[in-house]
Amino acid sequence: MSAHALYVTAAYGITALALAGLIGWILLDQRARNRELAELEAAGVRRRSDKAGKS
Repeated sequence: MSAHALYVTAAYGITALALAGLIGWILLDQRARNRELAELEAAGVRRRSDKAGKS
């Protein structure tokens, strides 16, 4: 394998790892925000955009 091919392969590998890490972080953060939202709604806090709650 030439030095150029090794460099390109390493660059793609590092990029793939960085993207996978960012996607994982986003998914974990989404779970946490959904959990927090469910806790707030269970406590009676409603969204301002919730028109059904203003009966």
